Amino acid sequence: MKLVKRVLGVSFLICMSLWSYGQTTRVLFIGNSYTAYNNLPQLTYDMALSAGDTLFVDSHTPGGQRLMHHASNATAIGKIYSNSWNYVVLQAQSQEPSWPLGQVQAEVFPYAKSLCDTIRANDSCTVPVFYMTWGRKNGDAFNCPNWPPVCTYLGMDSLLRERYLTMGNDNDALVSPVGAVWRYIRANFPQIELYSPDESHPSLAGSYAAGCAFYAVFLRKNPEMITYHASLDPGMADAIQTAAKTVVYDSLSKWNVGKFDPIADFTSVDTAHVPTVLFTNQSQNADSYYWDFGDGNTSTLENPSHSYAHGAYQVTLIATKCGQSDTLIKTVNVIIGSTDEIGIDQLNIYPNPVYEVLRIEGDLQSTFTQMILMNDVGEVIQTSTFRSAWDVSDMPNGIYLLKLIQRDGHEITKKVIIRK
Repeated sequence: MKLVKRVLGVSFLICMSLWSYGQTTRVLFIGNSYTAYNNLPQLTYDMALSAGDTLFVDSHTPGGQRLMHHASNATAIGKIYSNSWNYVVLQAQSQEPSWPLGQVQAEVFPYAKSLCDTIRANDSCTVPVFYMTWGRKNGDAFNCPNWPPVCTYLGMDSLLRERYLTMGNDNDALVSPVGAVWRYIRANFPQIELYSPDESHPSLAGSYAAGCAFYAVFLRKNPEMITYHASLDPGMADAIQTAAKTVVYDSLSKWNVGKFDPIADFTSVDTAHVPTVLFTNQSQNADSYYWDFGDGNTSTLENPSHSYAHGAYQVTLIATKCGQSDTLIKTVNVIIGSTDEIGIDQLNIYPNPVYEVLRIEGDLQSTFTQMILMNDVGEVIQTSTFRSAWDVSDMPNGIYLLKLIQRDGHEITKKVIIRK
């Protein structure tokens, strides 16, 4: 697990009222001949192994199969239920996502959802990955007469990209943008032949590009780390790796990679007159929590409370789901005092909330040695030995802390609200 550390500072007044990969990543490929050509699952395995990463791969790739076929196919369903997969790759028939939208909405999208539901029914932690394929080299000649948008490579490819992204977004799934890598290679390395002679299926170079894209999505690593070149010229393999780095690895969030990771977050609220902090968990995509309150005490409650002594504490929250964790650390400054404690009855602090001038009436000089005005995260705004009035007209709205230090060292803190 990769623990992402984010440190924030926050002050509270209690007075007035990982993605790391050292294990095998299990991947099931469900598709058809586009996946079967050049044995893409094995090719991806070999590429990852050369970079020091281990995949366990399995596949179901009968030729011509559509998502609707896989959704009810006993072999495909059995493969899904055969293991606790990290990823299940879903590849539609090469043309079907590029059909007219109404047809895709009726014949493609429902079966994408059905397969994702089946995948999560087997293991809620398994992540579906949609395999974005590519436009045919010169467009879809078969469907062109009745559907002109697919008459060219760019037209067909653009529809495939749009529809695969829709399936990813609608199903909280990742997208492996193989088609986008192909388009980049066609534009920047036109000497690389990505197609087989039928101008549809991938050549070895085309499958190698797919493997690089999947490596970046599965492992979240730069495909330029791959040293396995299959039987490609090393220069060609390097160019393909560079394309995958640029399109996939450098823009992982565009393909939903990381979008569903846990994000640790919380807020804290002090309770009146007692040294207890209430923690409100605002984490996302998490289902278990570990709190370290910074004073030797811990909790696994979602929204705990904790009583403190006076002082500053590093509060840590680790939010976890499906083996991934995110860590957030906040500094909580606990100031224990009370309006009922000695010395406060000698003061009259008004108005509160204040608009322009905060007035303090009482025997300040004989009782207090220092007065400190701080913002709500404990940063000092102004200090004074004693002052009967504070001009706050140029200060922004918010909650502030007025700390008064007595001659015996005792501290009294007053919460002040500036509201204009």
